[in-house]
Formats: sequence, structure tokens, C-alpha cells
Amino acid sequence: MTKEFYQHSWDERVAESWRRLLRLALEEDLGSRGDLTSAAVVPAGTVGRAAIVARAPGVVAGLPAVELTFQTLDPSVRLTTRVADGQLVGAGEKIALIEGSARTILAAERLILNVLGRLSGIATLTRRFVEAVGGTRARIYDTRKTTPGWRALEKYAVRCGGGLNHRTGLFDAVLIKDNHLALWSRVGQGCAGSLFAAVQAARQYLSAQLDTAQNGDTAKNTDTPQNAAKPPDHETIIEVEVDSLAQLAEVLPASPDVVLLDNMTIEELRQAVAIRDAVAPAVQLEASGGIELGNVRAIAETGVERISVGAITHSAPALNISLDWL
Repeated sequence: MTKEFYQHSWDERVAESWRRLLRLALEEDLGSRGDLTSAAVVPAGTVGRAAIVARAPGVVAGLPAVELTFQTLDPSVRLTTRVADGQLVGAGEKIALIEGSARTILAAERLILNVLGRLSGIATLTRRFVEAVGGTRARIYDTRKTTPGWRALEKYAVRCGGGLNHRTGLFDAVLIKDNHLALWSRVGQGCAGSLFAAVQAARQYLSAQLDTAQNGDTAKNTDTPQNAAKPPDHETIIEVEVDSLAQLAEVLPASPDVVLLDNMTIEELRQAVAIRDAVAPAVQLEASGGIELGNVRAIAETGVERISVGAITHSAPALNISLDWL
């Protein structure tokens, strides 16, 4: 059975990420004096009704964050969603209705539009990539190229768009990249610089960790921050990055779970699939580097199972969403 990275849904992990960001957002927006404009011109006790409206078509993501924002500011404000996260909406469509303290709605306006616009933009761009590879066996994955502090939320948005999550963080999987191998060849561990040996070392390390956990040893690795996030239980993936067909041929006999094919041409990707099929058909191949909407279909048609796209998080334009009084 193919191993998979942890996949984000709106759960307590993601909700807590938004709570932390919300505390910072409220501090920078309201400070110690609150909303001076609303206090000056909106009479206390004024009740308002407003709609959150999509100004452009797209995929919605982030409505639970809007609900959590009002729960934090004023639980008496009522939010009625008209769609669900992951749903496609058209321009002019009402996403949700809000009723309650006009001052609270105005205080929350920019916060909720920021999170909805950002996450819906990611979900929308992800959906475009997913649709572009439809009918192939390739699946679209995100990367760690996320906004600091927003990773869980942005990976949740990718899932809303139909994509899949790559590793959540360094703690979540082994991914041996070029800089690891460059250092590995210098320090010398048996077959210095060997991709095969690097995979073996990773497998031995994970096995030792598992033995330690099963024996109840609670000792911490001093190289790991004490506040590092702990992922939910799932099998740890071992992945290796290669940038040539020669490196691929070298590492396949070690049977890593995934081999990342970095910046390879379409023809090289086809050859990589043929080599993998002949040597180690259980190993999955991931194409990465230079992936765009214009070439993702051709990449998918080479036969790779995974395509990782940094652009769906680091370059997704925010979806245009606004708040209108009713």
C-alpha cells in the first residue's frame, strides 16, 4: 500500500493555527484603543446585516476561520454560510450572511476578508492545476513554500481545492535533498555520498526511533526544538531528490517510498518512469521544479504519480471577496 503524507482537514490543529494568527491580527488592527472610527460614528447597540460576496469566480476556503473570528470577538453575532469550503462560487454570489453588532462586524471585516481571500485564492489556483491533470494518474501536491505561521491553513486550502499535502514540516518525513547529499559525501558514513547508503541510514534511524518509542524511552533529541509540532500518527515516508537519470538508477534498488525528479525535461521524465517500472515499480515518482499551468498536463502524461507545485501557495492571487451591508 502506498504511503501518504498527513492530509489536513479543518480540525483542532488548523483551528489553533488561526487562533494564534487571530490574536496577532486583533492586536495589530485594534491595539489598545479599538476601532476609533466605528466608536465615533456608529451608535452603540446598532445591529447590522451584511453579506460576504465573491467578486470573482473561485473555490471557497476559510469559512470556519470566519466563524471562529466572530466567536472570539462576539459570540452573539450570527453567521449563516450559504456555501461550504471547497465549493465553486460565481462572481456576485453570496458566500455567507452576518447579523449582529454593527461595530463587531466592522471590526472583523478586514480580518475575515483577508483570511477568506488568501485561502480561497490558494484553493482556486489548486483547482486549476487539479483540473489540468484530470484523467491522468498524477496528483497535485503542495510544498513547504508557505507563509510563515500560515502553513496549516494554506495546506488546508490546498485540500479544499482538490490537491494533496506534501510533508507538513521537517518533522513529518525524510526528504534527502541535494544539500543533505553534499554534506553526506563530506562527513563520510561508509559509502560516502551514496544515495543507496543515505536511504539505508534513514531507514535505520527511523527504525531506531520506533524501537525507542515502543520501549517507552522519553528521551528527547537535543537537536530538535522542544516545541516542534508533533504530526498525527502515520507511516513516515522516505523520499530522495535526484536531478539525473543516473542518480535515479542508483537509488531505486534502495526502494525509497518516493523519488523526487528535480527540474527534469519531459523526455527525461518519460525515461525516469520507464527505468522505475523496470527496476522498482512500487516506488512513486514526483516531478518538481518549474511546474506551471502551461506544462503540467504534459508532465502528468509522462506517467509520474506526483507533481509538487510551490506556486499554489507562494504565488496564488487572493480571491476578490467583499462585505456588503444588506
